[in-house]
Amino acid sequence: MRILLVDDEKKITTVLKAYLQQEGYQVSTAINGLVALTMFKENPFDLLLLDLMLPGMSGTEICREIRKISSVPIIMLTAKVEEEDRIQGLSMGADDYITKPFSPREVVARVRAVLRRSSNETAPLADIISYDNGLTINNLQYEVRLDDQEISLTPTEFKILGALAKHPGRVLSRGQLVEIVQGHDFGGDDRVIDAHIKKIRQKIETTPSNPQIVLTVYGIGYKFNPNARE
Repeated sequence: MRILLVDDEKKITTVLKAYLQQEGYQVSTAINGLVALTMFKENPFDLLLLDLMLPGMSGTEICREIRKISSVPIIMLTAKVEEEDRIQGLSMGADDYITKPFSPREVVARVRAVLRRSSNETAPLADIISYDNGLTINNLQYEVRLDDQEISLTPTEFKILGALAKHPGRVLSRGQLVEIVQGHDFGGDDRVIDAHIKKIRQKIETTPSNPQIVLTVYGIGYKFNPNARE
């Protein structure tokens, strides 16, 4: 799981990075808004820890820009304690809000909770969703169609495809997909997801060896491409 930590206070980034790395997260840091936005556009991240007051570009502006292209979870970090400030941050699309000073252990707990909620968001956005790539997912009848032809998926394959399709362009790690399909108590190898992805591609991709719908992000996981196939 990759986290982008954005704060211009070096002491905060150093301490939080150490705590998060102890929990197994990969952490990248940025000290201003413009750098953070560039890093986000060039790299896949599973969560952002975002200071509200930043040089160059405010956390609110970054959050607004990111929400135009991604639903990645965002936790705001700020010294502002007024209710109106918290409401503003949340209304911009933040998933949580932590005021300074804070305990690093609390931040880690909040990160874990937000990631758990986002990885378990299996409820569909709508009953029937159609994408530009020709795919239609019917969540009422558990039916998938490609160019109006019905595609037979197993329940596990349907869950995986549905989880990816709910957040087009967002990378889901193998671990996140395992939790969605198997639950938190799964003790097997998360590479089992690769086998399911291979079967899904054989059913929905024009050329499974050169997939256009379910894309691999090497070393991280998979993402759904809602755009038209070649």
